[in-house]
Order: sequence, then structure tokens, then C-alpha cells
Amino acid sequence: MHPSFREILELLNKHRVEYIVVGGVAAVIRGAPVTTFDLDALVRVSDDNAKRLSRALDELDARYREHPSVIRPTKEDILAGKHLLLLTRAGPLDVLGFIGDEDRYEDLFDRSSEVEMTIGTFRVLDLEELVRQKRASDRAKDRAMLELLEEVLRMQKKDS
Repeated sequence: MHPSFREILELLNKHRVEYIVVGGVAAVIRGAPVTTFDLDALVRVSDDNAKRLSRALDELDARYREHPSVIRPTKEDILAGKHLLLLTRAGPLDVLGFIGDEDRYEDLFDRSSEVEMTIGTFRVLDLEELVRQKRASDRAKDRAMLELLEEVLRMQKKDS
């Protein structure tokens, strides 16, 4: 299956889900030459947003990844505010209730900005915050990407 982040973002927008693109896709949108295999979406954990997200996930035929049987995420799963590692008909989607040290949608809203593309407008984590999140992480894959992200940030600041 070839991931279609475009289709996932279109459906999240269609259902008016409140989310911020984080992780590798955010890095790519912010100018980093990286490859990523899933879309990470930090979502607002609220009843209304969980309803909208549930409808989008239903339309995407979302189910939990790496599970022997098909288990679909529920509104209650979303409201638990944890990480939902999903596979959709359009590719892998990680629905995140928090990132880093329990940073939630509301905490990072002002550290993200709207990006307008042909699929619509959506929020993307700012590069400075992405670097801060990676720096605070103790995961090997984040440490490996950190140097590249810091260089992209330095180049962007130098050019502005």
C-alpha cells in the first residue's frame, strides 16, 4: 500500500478535525529533506473533536496496526488521549493525544501555524518546536534526525 498523506489530510479537514501535523511530515513541510512512512497528527482531545475524528477514521477504514485481528479505534480510545497507531486505506496514521513531555494540542497550538495547500488549510508544528521536541526526546530515531533539523533551522534563519 502506498501511503497517501494527502487523502488522510483531506478527510481530517473534511470532518473539521482539530489537529496539528507533527513528526516527519511536519519536518518535510518545514523544509527538511527527510523520508517518513506515517503521518503523525496531534489531536485536540475533546468530545466534539473525538466525534469528528471518529467519522474521519471510519471513512479511512482505520484499524490498529500490527494486530492479528481487525480492531477499530473508538471515540473512547480517542478520549483516552493516548497514542493510536493506525493503518488506514490511505496508509499509516498515528493519532496522538500528546507528544514529548505530555504536550497536548492546546499547549502547542501557538507553536504551530497554518499551512495552505491544495487540499486545504491545516496546522503544522513550527520547526523550532519540532527541534525542541526532538532534543527533549531520548529516542534514537529522534536523535538521528535532530542534527539535520537543526541545520535546516540554521539555514532558514540565515536566509531570512
